Amino acid sequence: MAGLGLILSGVLAIASRRLYVYEDPRIDEVNEMLPQANCGACGHAGCRAFAEAVVAGKASPSGCSVNSPAMTEAIADYLGVEAGAQEKRVARLACAGGNHVAWVRARYRGLQTCRAAHLVAGGGKGCAWGCLGFGDCKDVCSFGAITMDDHGLPVVDADKCTACGDCVEVCPRGLFSLHPISHRLWVACKSEAMGDQALAECEVACTACGRCVMDAPDGLIRIENNLAVIDYGLNHLAAPVAIQRCPTGAIVWLDDEKGPMRGAAAKRILRKSPLPVR
Repeated sequence: MAGLGLILSGVLAIASRRLYVYEDPRIDEVNEMLPQANCGACGHAGCRAFAEAVVAGKASPSGCSVNSPAMTEAIADYLGVEAGAQEKRVARLACAGGNHVAWVRARYRGLQTCRAAHLVAGGGKGCAWGCLGFGDCKDVCSFGAITMDDHGLPVVDADKCTACGDCVEVCPRGLFSLHPISHRLWVACKSEAMGDQALAECEVACTACGRCVMDAPDGLIRIENNLAVIDYGLNHLAAPVAIQRCPTGAIVWLDDEKGPMRGAAAKRILRKSPLPVR
């Protein structure tokens, strides 16, 4: 038994040397300087994987959207590299149909989640594309970046949002998407219903009237499946002029201080209370 033990220990010692994989000690140091949010917003499977990529020169320290600017600079100084620059991205909701402007056709009394309601005749909401308002996105957000407003719509705090994508994944209607903050022109609607049909279900729906297409620079906006679609490849041409004649305010300009700005021709929304169930 003693001899067998010696043989096995020798085999393990040899295997340990043969199979040893060197790991740069700087990875641990960089990992310690990361927020340990493991949100995946950097495009890697957690903070340690991101640290490995940064040390290997495959990612820049600024790739972590959760870390503070000071800590990002500290990582860059430690590694002797440039911190890099990365435009902040945030989650945006393609719906403005709160309960004061969008009709509900039936009462839903099931499990109070968007995913459950979506499976049961859409939760009773008239617009088959509209936000259901149960707050799955708020519940799944680890950073407290999403709150629900008085009309049952999610509101994203751009300062807290890390673009981790959890809200994108959890929304059963695919209403969230991640965008650079420079994307100021935004269509707050996803309805593909025809104009009159869309308006019958929601007062702020896009009716595909085409006014934004006519007022914007060529190619910036197009109508596709009864919905205005923005080509962000031409984002440098975007300007508030494109929203001014939208009759429903479905297309907005996102201002840092004022929030979503509707055009001059948009019908004013005076109602504050929820619409009755039809």
